Amino acid sequence: MLLNSDLWVGALIRRAQIEGASATVVRRGDARAGTVIVKAYNTSERSARAYAEAFGQDGDRLWIQPVTGTESDIDAYIQRQAGYDPDIWVVEIEDRQGRHFITEKVADEA
Repeated sequence: MLLNSDLWVGALIRRAQIEGASATVVRRGDARAGTVIVKAYNTSERSARAYAEAFGQDGDRLWIQPVTGTESDIDAYIQRQAGYDPDIWVVEIEDRQGRHFITEKVADEA
């Protein structure tokens, strides 16, 4: 059973804050089933990565990096997704180490 999006986002923000990072909901989507995009900004290197929620064949939540490039490229991707899906959540995390604080499987870290 998957958590509602609003609960999952709240837990992500809390994990980031406990570790000393700054996390903010930039866009609030559907509380129950909105898709989540996490933008992780590394304040030391001034670089960003985006993680988009996806679901595996078994129905478990997993995360992919749908776009690479500059922070502008990532922001443009997020804007396009918001245009396609008005129910998405966008969470921005700023951390000196660039951590994303996602506990589920992340495709680039498998």
